[in-house]
Amino acid sequence: MSPRFLEDISAALAEHGLIPRGGFVFGAGEEAPPGRSGWPASSVLLVGQAGAAPWPHFSRWRERQPADLKDPLDTWSRVVIGQAGQKFGARAVSPSDRPWLPFQQWAMRAEGLKPSPLGILMHPEYGLWHAYRGALLFEIEIPIQEPRKVSHLCDACVGKPCMKSCPVDAYSPGGFAYEACLAHVRGANGEPCRTGGCLDRNACPAGAEYRYPADVQAFHMASFASPVR
Repeated sequence: MSPRFLEDISAALAEHGLIPRGGFVFGAGEEAPPGRSGWPASSVLLVGQAGAAPWPHFSRWRERQPADLKDPLDTWSRVVIGQAGQKFGARAVSPSDRPWLPFQQWAMRAEGLKPSPLGILMHPEYGLWHAYRGALLFEIEIPIQEPRKVSHLCDACVGKPCMKSCPVDAYSPGGFAYEACLAHVRGANGEPCRTGGCLDRNACPAGAEYRYPADVQAFHMASFASPVR
């Protein structure tokens, strides 16, 4: 393994606006998903984004695809992370793979993060404006640093504006009212959410400099509100 192994992976991902999001070595006796050859993986490296950095790269790729392409962002992520897997000898996996892989548990373990009241993991720098697009499963142990201990910003937030901005109170201590949210976004009064993104998410002051632009938020909201195909 090259001494610059992780740096080389970072450089390859950076060409698409993506970044490594931490990882870990599976413990002895821990059930790990299969790697590239079918044997259990030894290590996992998560891949994701900070802010909307991948958007220009994705947009250029999207212009060359059929207009009716299903799940374009997921497809693009699979292509890009799959190429990295081929190059570095790993199996690329996606959060939408079936059977489901425990991406949120992996993310919390890899970066030491905790969920916000909205369910999105709160990052000390990026706030709620980040995402995990996939992961690379290696059958070797790769040199991953242990996650540093980070403060959970939500613990120090007294006002909880993220719980007070939704017109239909979709988020509450009882959980996410999916049907109410969906009906509102699709309805006559849902235009602010459709064009500018979730009001609760935008109300959080953390990581404001990484907030997705309105067109990116509108894309994600349209994906959320579109009928299941």
